[in-house]
Amino acid sequence: MNPQQFRQALANQQIMLSDQQMQQFALYYELLIKGNEQLNLTTITEQGEVYLKHFYDSITPAFSLATLKTDKLMLCDVGAGAGFPSLPLKIAFPNLKVTIVDSLNKRINFLEKLVQQLGLTDVTLVHDRAETFGSPKNTYRESFNVVTARAVARLSVLSELCLPLVKIGGKFIALKASQADEELEQAKTAIETLGANVSSVDQLVLPQSDEPRTIVVLDKIQATPDKYPRRPGVPAKKPIVG
Repeated sequence: MNPQQFRQALANQQIMLSDQQMQQFALYYELLIKGNEQLNLTTITEQGEVYLKHFYDSITPAFSLATLKTDKLMLCDVGAGAGFPSLPLKIAFPNLKVTIVDSLNKRINFLEKLVQQLGLTDVTLVHDRAETFGSPKNTYRESFNVVTARAVARLSVLSELCLPLVKIGGKFIALKASQADEELEQAKTAIETLGANVSSVDQLVLPQSDEPRTIVVLDKIQATPDKYPRRPGVPAKKPIVG
């Protein structure tokens, strides 16, 4: 998917990118490849693949949640790595107020330079573990309209890392590479325990490659009990299961 095909594929979804936004994506690609020489940011480096599997893929949550395109939402991206999905979303929808949490300081340093060079505002970068970032002692707890996570962990684990950050009435969006039926089944108890329910499960295929993607949207309907998230490492080792 070359840049022009990327622009057209988004236009097909009623997402129109300006020339300036296209320049930001071009610079993003350039800085990603440069940064990848020092840091292990991505195994996907060919331009067409980055535009399809990182940039386009990162914007797919807006197909499921239209308010991302227009509203001044507070969005938190957990384990964003090289900035996916939050920074492509931010470029496409400048109305978003983005906070990125990542446990590796080197990645945060890369993202700081990236955000500055892309000229993005309203982006906060936090070096922290999701488990401590979402703890009852942290003011960020239950303060975000939307929390996203892409390719971080299984849904039963992700729910414990992300749902404590979502305010009541907000949404958690998990970007999954394939069908998520089995993960959803295993995560049922965790989702309920943490104060949410399943709003929608949208399946799509990436243009050109026809690779499957699943966007899982959870609604936060009540406060997460204070005992969650548990201390770092525990959610992954002992997921909440029924």
